[in-house]
Amino acid sequence: MTQARHPQAHRTTVRTDILAPWPSQAMLALLDRDPGTLAEGDPLPLGWHWLYFNEPVRASSLGPDGHERRGAFMPEIDLPRRMWAGGTLRSLRPVRIGARAELRSGVREVEEKRGKSGRLVFVTVGHTLLQDGHASVEEKQVIVYREVGPRLATAPARATPTAPRERAARPRTPPAATWTETFVPTAVTLFQFSALTYNGHRIHYDHPYVTGREGYRGLLVHGPLTALLLLDAARRHGNAAVSSFRYRALAPLFVDEPITLVGRPAPGPDGGEGGPSGRASTLLERVVEALDPAGSVAMRGWAG
Repeated sequence: MTQARHPQAHRTTVRTDILAPWPSQAMLALLDRDPGTLAEGDPLPLGWHWLYFNEPVRASSLGPDGHERRGAFMPEIDLPRRMWAGGTLRSLRPVRIGARAELRSGVREVEEKRGKSGRLVFVTVGHTLLQDGHASVEEKQVIVYREVGPRLATAPARATPTAPRERAARPRTPPAATWTETFVPTAVTLFQFSALTYNGHRIHYDHPYVTGREGYRGLLVHGPLTALLLLDAARRHGNAAVSSFRYRALAPLFVDEPITLVGRPAPGPDGGEGGPSGRASTLLERVVEALDPAGSVAMRGWAG
């Protein structure tokens, strides 16, 4: 595989928002939980700042995929598919619901790679959430742009063989699961999350587009939604609050297909694989995975 640096980095933006209770309460409702359990003054769960800081985009500024046209903040990349590849989140201090906050964002790196699957461009975006002048959350997102590949099979995941790359991504002998639960993402779920995050990407709601233009076999579950499902499950099943989270997207998940959420103890220092940064998991981390109906890992996270 060859790779090259891209010149379109170091773009920055600053957004402010009042973290009103309503988006967080709506997210709780999406998860089928009591919206009244979060109110003004409560700490915002890690990662839920994705529900805020959304600025309106004029219709004439939208690209054919429903996202804002590239070039304003995200670099001008001539590859049609856009997906979340992974990222990291770190809580520095509690974020209060109901208070004003600021989000400072910047494109840190743009890297192009060439492999067997064609061109890939990875864009690393850094975010810092500040409240009362103090940094509260630090985040790194990695977005990947890629070419449209061959049309994927229309059969559901339970009838689709696991790709060799996905199969190799799982440890040979993962620790036994300490908990499991199931979440079924419906079309309404995807619509509601798109609305909450002001995400116009057509792969989440436009079936003719996602199957005809991008070659997928159905509507895709948002990468951020999968990450929040893992974070939420880790928080509920753990003995301590989640203060850091690393995650890597490995394969797509599709509407109306059950997602199995699994929690495992972190492997020892001599086993398992590292997180998105490549470093080994620590004993203070818990491994959380989102599995498709075939049992393949679609997203793996490390909750600290």
